[in-house]
Amino acid sequence: MGEACFICDKHLWNIETTGPTIYEDEYVYVGPIDKDGRPSYLGHLMIDLKRHVPTLADMNMEEAKPIRMTIVRVSKALVHSENGEHIYSLVSGNSVPHLHMHIVPRYPSTPKEYWGPMSVYDWPDAPMDYNTEIIEICNRVKSYIECERNE
Repeated sequence: MGEACFICDKHLWNIETTGPTIYEDEYVYVGPIDKDGRPSYLGHLMIDLKRHVPTLADMNMEEAKPIRMTIVRVSKALVHSENGEHIYSLVSGNSVPHLHMHIVPRYPSTPKEYWGPMSVYDWPDAPMDYNTEIIEICNRVKSYIECERNE
């Protein structure tokens, strides 16, 4: 790896991030996006591959199945517990070269001109928060995922 990696440091608990861990296993970590003290769009979650690889193409097949299943579980949780009417997923990797996926719900009140995984941040009336509501959403999503896994 060489250089310091924000996501690797997060998984090693070397840094404190906004909000609680929603789900974690040997392959993936799920939590809220960390905007470094700035407010974030409610429900914007991150699914990180734990192994340090930069892109989807660098993943092995053993990691692909848990990533896929986690995307589905988190998306269902955002639909059912947060009333998301559409779930966006995005892998960019421009800022941090460690595979992580943005999962962003679109809520029924979102004006069409702000549809898109990052366009919601441009919406002046977007549901945003620093911490309290983020923690509440994380707890509801976590609870939904745990219930679904036990069925």
